[in-house]
Amino acid sequence: MRPTVLVLNGPNLNLLGTREPHIYGRDTLAGIKAMVEAWGEGFGLEVEFHQSNHEGELIDLIHGARGRATGIIINAGAYTHTSIAIMDALIAVEVPTIEVHLSNIFKREAFRHHSYISLAARGVICGLGVQGYLLALEAVKGLIGQELPARN
Repeated sequence: MRPTVLVLNGPNLNLLGTREPHIYGRDTLAGIKAMVEAWGEGFGLEVEFHQSNHEGELIDLIHGARGRATGIIINAGAYTHTSIAIMDALIAVEVPTIEVHLSNIFKREAFRHHSYISLAARGVICGLGVQGYLLALEAVKGLIGQELPARN
């Protein structure tokens, strides 16, 4: 049985590829999912990929990771800057978490510079586009103490 990594995406990320491509790029969420799943397989990880525009649904998914998932990668979208509830859920499940953002949130509006998610995360990757998800997957693999296989 392969270790499971939960990849969560918050509000409006279902619109990737068409929503402000000058900020978020042209990759779709389905394309990102395919890449992350392929990399996960290469690392010997099972990837569960989800997106929701609803805070409570994201919290339920986080709660479901307790005792089952070995890591969480989360792009909480706008909930990054507002959701104490998601932060609390991440802290409560005690699963290594990496926060990801496609854009560099520190080069954007001032309200985006604060992240509640960061208070629960082991690390943050922002501004590297889709590559951020892949780096987060590598980070989770390292955090759970497994050697990374060589990639072709």
